[in-house]
Amino acid sequence: MPILIAFLVVLLSPFQAWADYNTVTGKDEPVYMSTEQEVAMGDSISKQIEKEYKLVGDEHMQERVELIGKRLAKVCDRKELIYHFKVLDIDDINAVSLPGGWLYVFRGLVDKCKNDDELAGVIAHEIGHIAARHSAKRAQANSISNIAMIAVAIAGGGNAARATNLALTSLMASYSREDEFEADRRAVIYTKAAGYDPDALITFMGTMKEAKKFDIRPYSYFRSHPYEGERIGNIHRQITGTLDFNGWINKPIDREK
Repeated sequence: MPILIAFLVVLLSPFQAWADYNTVTGKDEPVYMSTEQEVAMGDSISKQIEKEYKLVGDEHMQERVELIGKRLAKVCDRKELIYHFKVLDIDDINAVSLPGGWLYVFRGLVDKCKNDDELAGVIAHEIGHIAARHSAKRAQANSISNIAMIAVAIAGGGNAARATNLALTSLMASYSREDEFEADRRAVIYTKAAGYDPDALITFMGTMKEAKKFDIRPYSYFRSHPYEGERIGNIHRQITGTLDFNGWINKPIDREK
């Protein structure tokens, strides 16, 4: 309960911002919570998630995700965080990152990846969200109703299961277009630095684009990670330095990322 109170104080009290250098964007940006508060928020939400959702029983799968995640964490921009990589036993294709270093991959996504390079691309993308503080920024910008919903999930009680489900959906579905593109750029950098093939980001997204045609489940990777055509084009340009035809045809007409 003390952690919950601290969490609510951070989110519901008038924000006192200070400027901090974001190593991902290369800019001084307003920050409303310290790294310690961000970690406390992620720890709290992760505890409730693991009460409501089962972790995968396949030790080999869990170890595989941990090894890939730790290898990527060593080359990411925020090495001061302690990263946690776990697999939820959910037969859907998604991954979700929490503020402060928590990252959950769904079993259905692990099964869908053809190799470690594709899995590394997904994990690197989520680490990119954490490194750029996207989760923390989004929590700051959330409406009072969403904050209260997450608070119920953290506190537990009779409505905790429903609130946790809604909170998890909110955490997966609210990234902006710019945040998604930034996480993709980080994923290319991290996979290269860790010795994985960044082209696997493109092959995985192609696989998921096909899967989207038949997916009616609530946690679809491309339901919460849109703009796949633009994203594939941007990833290709990040890797090669050039824009191929598919990337050109899908690029925004008002600006070029």
